[in-house]
Amino acid sequence: MVTRTVLTGLTALALAGPAGVLTPLEWGGGPLTVDALPPIVYTAHRGGALEVPENSMSGLMAAFERRTAQVIDVDTRMLRDGTLVVMHDATLDRTTYARGPVRGLTLREWQRVRLRPPTGVPGRWRAERPPTVAEVLDRFGGRVMLMLEAKDPQSLARLGTMIHTRGLARSVFVNTNKPWVARRAHHLGLLAQLWRSRTQLRTDRPRDWASFVDVLDVDYKARDADLLRAVNSGIPRVWAHTVTTPRQRDRVLRLGCDGVITDAPGLLSRTPIKGRAKAARTTAARAAVRPAAGQRGAGQRGAMPYRAYSTRVSVYS
Repeated sequence: MVTRTVLTGLTALALAGPAGVLTPLEWGGGPLTVDALPPIVYTAHRGGALEVPENSMSGLMAAFERRTAQVIDVDTRMLRDGTLVVMHDATLDRTTYARGPVRGLTLREWQRVRLRPPTGVPGRWRAERPPTVAEVLDRFGGRVMLMLEAKDPQSLARLGTMIHTRGLARSVFVNTNKPWVARRAHHLGLLAQLWRSRTQLRTDRPRDWASFVDVLDVDYKARDADLLRAVNSGIPRVWAHTVTTPRQRDRVLRLGCDGVITDAPGLLSRTPIKGRAKAARTTAARAAVRPAAGQRGAGQRGAMPYRAYSTRVSVYS
């Protein structure tokens, strides 16, 4: 086992991994991968939509620089010409000054779109163009774990090619609500993440997905029994969405989840976890029955504490 500590500003990153594994960019080696994730993972949902403008380059930069989450989530859609872009909704209406379907645009038209600065988000933000997926991968790929939700299943092959050509197959989760899309992502050599609503979890059989899902993304509003069934499914990681308060986080961790997807990563990172020892014991018990690394690419967890050390906001226009 190789362990190294890197000091970046006021942040100490201690990462552990098997000897011979590519080291993160901060060490001058290969990309940061899933193997470096800590036992409890915070994912900044759309960059942390209560704290930054969602799915914007400036918001993603702020989330990256603050180091309050180990994974940054963005949504992806496909334009008419096949370009993959970052946008949650199927239309431009809610988050931009434009209107109409995202799928109707070309890249040239997309570059003229401007995001509307959100109300109720702390700080001062200006209008900026929404990024493409290529720009997000090139800016953050290998420097932080990314979660890309493929809103258009037909984009999966193109998305997989973009990830593989950049050497990021172990650095990007591909998220979907459809088990068949998650299975296809797994067959493409990608890290597959499957999210499910509380209604779906009532009748789901998560064990059926254990051979191809790397992260099961569960609704924190689900019943205790449904969350426990997910936790005991044999899927390597079970994270809960979309958590906004410490109380919600503490409940899902006590039930055995080992990560949260949150709109407020700054708030959660500042608030101690209650009942963490119990959550840690549950997580350890789950790990004991998981497939070994190499059998399905589950990887080995290292320790990677993140601290908020910068609140500088970068503007992308």
